[in-house]
Amino acid sequence: MEIHEHFTTIDWLVVFAYMALTTLVGHALRGNQATIKDFFLGGKSLPWPAVSGSIIATEISALTFIGVPGTVFALQGNFTYLVWGIGSIIARFFVGFYLVPLYYKKEIFSPYDYMGNQLGERVKKLVTVLFSMGSILGQSVRVLVTAIILQVVTGMPMTWCIVVIGIFAVAWTLMGGMRTVIWTDVMQFFVFIAGGIIALVWLVNVVGWDQFWSLNSAVPDGEGGFIDKFKWLDMKNPFEHPAVSYTFWVAVFAMPFQNVAAFGTDQLNAQRMFCCGSESEARKAIVWSSVSQVITLLMLMVGTGLFAWYIVHEPSAQEAAMFAKDSNNVFPIWIVTVLPTGLKGLIIAGAFAAAVSSLDSILAALSQTSLSAYYGKKYMDENGEDKKMVTKSRMLVLGWAVILSTMSILLSLNYQEGGDKDLIGLAFRMVAYVYGALLGILILAIGPWKSQASFRGILIGVIFSVLVAAWALPDAYSLIKGLGLMDNPEDFFHKPSLSFAWFYPINTFVTVFFGLLIPGDNTEDGKDHSDGDLLRAAGE
Repeated sequence: MEIHEHFTTIDWLVVFAYMALTTLVGHALRGNQATIKDFFLGGKSLPWPAVSGSIIATEISALTFIGVPGTVFALQGNFTYLVWGIGSIIARFFVGFYLVPLYYKKEIFSPYDYMGNQLGERVKKLVTVLFSMGSILGQSVRVLVTAIILQVVTGMPMTWCIVVIGIFAVAWTLMGGMRTVIWTDVMQFFVFIAGGIIALVWLVNVVGWDQFWSLNSAVPDGEGGFIDKFKWLDMKNPFEHPAVSYTFWVAVFAMPFQNVAAFGTDQLNAQRMFCCGSESEARKAIVWSSVSQVITLLMLMVGTGLFAWYIVHEPSAQEAAMFAKDSNNVFPIWIVTVLPTGLKGLIIAGAFAAAVSSLDSILAALSQTSLSAYYGKKYMDENGEDKKMVTKSRMLVLGWAVILSTMSILLSLNYQEGGDKDLIGLAFRMVAYVYGALLGILILAIGPWKSQASFRGILIGVIFSVLVAAWALPDAYSLIKGLGLMDNPEDFFHKPSLSFAWFYPINTFVTVFFGLLIPGDNTEDGKDHSDGDLLRAAGE
């Protein structure tokens, strides 16, 4: 019996019913969409608990729901990923108490509007390009994760799974803008929690707590030693082990940079904060989103439960082969083959809907930033009531969906041919190319030295930081090998052994350094366009 044949007609009916319900709720709560403010910011009238839930649902997504249990299930997997929560919580408080007040002083749509106000319109266009690059790279991994779930359930080729996800995401985004995005996120938030709790309770109840604990506390490593899967703190010296990512030192000194960039400069998350009615509500939304660490812990526990389950209940030959090929298959296969009919349909539907929700979020953010970068903030302010602008934003949603889906398909081809199976690490590594540069530009914009920063220096810093990341990270080398250009490019270019996490602070400092070091004129054509009227500047 093929794996997907365990997913019955009743389960499919549950999936369709859940997706229909989510669509109806999103449509009913879409509100007015007469202006750009309504479409992109939900009229700045959404309650902070809903916004906080939306931030959590976007952050967690199917990547955590599937990738975290798969990571722990692998032989060397443990809880050390959890330590990154330290840097995440530190960053959320910094964003809430320092950046939110700065952003709420002016009527802006994104952090890039703020950076443009401070450093000039050219900088705004540059950070918009960086955000777009990072979004396409990072979000394509999340789409890939959901395609893995759909492939397990349907047996369809992964390319078609990605196309289906893209179609749903476009439909939800066009239906109601950010109001629909946020309220559907809230629904996925509760389904995620329920799905994780149900899975953990089921696993522990069947395996037994004592056996659950003992099987994970001392796992033979095949070399005469033992592995403790509940280990969460790794104090390895970063100078002696620079390539290790999940350590205390990375959590404290590198991940705060990543998370300030993620919540303070990435429009995917920042856009939600702008949907709140006031500065204090936006602060509550971002600070309380720290609850996401509890969900991470829950899914880590599910991973240990799956490890114990398949020791007690030996997998079939087909399942064992799929686990050996990719540990990310473990949780969706367990859901489909173990849970009762109807319940498995609900959990799979929630995972699918959450992925669609993450994708429609990034489509809304990409559309907004593209529109703002092209027309400029002043033009957007003066013409925000024009329905033609809403129509243009919808066309951009469709265009970005095609680009993102295409990137996801390319990534899936590499993934299926033996590419990186650590999806959690892959997602974080993809944004390591741009997050440091984005955060460095933000630091230049908020500091007393902003008058000394030059666009020429910032641009050089950005280019240099991306090139350094490409030199040290494995992706460019994989591309060179895939194209057959070189057998061992790592040796030729002397690739260093360094975790991607360190490039968040490294590239931040590189961007700031060049931005202040190299002199230049911060005005365009001799005129100050910091308020951002790009069309007027072009006309003059």
